[in-house]
Amino acid sequence: MSDEPTDKAATKPCPICGKPAVTRYRPFCSSRCADVDLHRWLSGGYSIPGSTEEDEDGEEVPLAPRPPREP
Repeated sequence: MSDEPTDKAATKPCPICGKPAVTRYRPFCSSRCADVDLHRWLSGGYSIPGSTEEDEDGEEVPLAPRPPREP
């Protein structure tokens, strides 16, 4: 593997800095950009936002099971 840029027409630019990708670090241009991307994944930078809605049937989800009812 080399540190030469790959064919510009065949690959996309580095998603971090936009420079041409290098075969060794593909899809990135360098070890630094690969590390920046890894840090974003590990720190939650690429998280998908969710909502804090109730359960699908409209009831709040209990955190613990309910005790049995007495007759």
